Amino acid sequence: MAIITISRGSYSKGKEVAEKVAQRLGYSCISRDLLVEASEQFNIPEIKLIRALHDAPSILERFTYGREQYLTYFAAALLERVQKDNVVYHGLAGHFYLKGISHVLKVRILADLEDRVRLEMEREGIGRDEALYILKKDDQERRQWSLKLFGVDTWDPSLYDLVLHIRKLTVEDAVEIIYHTVSLQQFRTTAESQKALDDLVVASQIRAALVRSYPSAEVSSKDGTVHVTISADLTSSPHMAVQVKDLAEKVPGVKQTEVSFRRTGLFED
Repeated sequence: MAIITISRGSYSKGKEVAEKVAQRLGYSCISRDLLVEASEQFNIPEIKLIRALHDAPSILERFTYGREQYLTYFAAALLERVQKDNVVYHGLAGHFYLKGISHVLKVRILADLEDRVRLEMEREGIGRDEALYILKKDDQERRQWSLKLFGVDTWDPSLYDLVLHIRKLTVEDAVEIIYHTVSLQQFRTTAESQKALDDLVVASQIRAALVRSYPSAEVSSKDGTVHVTISADLTSSPHMAVQVKDLAEKVPGVKQTEVSFRRTGLFED
């Protein structure tokens, strides 16, 4: 039992690899459908989630705290969906939100630019120059997105357990390599790694419950004890603490909530 995240560029055949790996393993395969789940669960337009996840940082800045809300909702939906393992997720952000979970196999799929250009030309019915421009723009925006939001470069191979180049390797070769790698002992779910993921799920759900009122809240969870840090001045802190605890303790699995404050305004250090 494991979780597989596949990071890919457009027209890199990463989607095809993900679907075939899932079929071979008997896992579920998720990507865009997760956006629909998140939009329904948190009652926000799907198009805004799509923009928050895929648009360039300059566009994301227009959302301000709205952007933070959308990304928070997506993270909560993703973590809840993969919590029970046996999942292949392909698309943006999977390996970021699952950082530190040992039973996650993180894969990056690459393909030659000319092969990608050819596929875009065929599928979109456009010329080579236009296809090349679109692909380069898309690659750069995705790269800037991860740098802006997570401070990491998606092109950095150290982020992944496997980097597979679809050229000499075929899609079928990539599927076989992933299939055999994920069966290794180090990628199997343990009681400890499952507990770490469960804590992440709880923290993400609390963050989703708080983000509209407290968009800068920081949340951590361990064994049912939740710690929330928010920005506030001393005069409003007591009321906020009560409200935060009330929201947090509605999330299943929360036994105790501790709230602390970063001083702001006249009380800021």
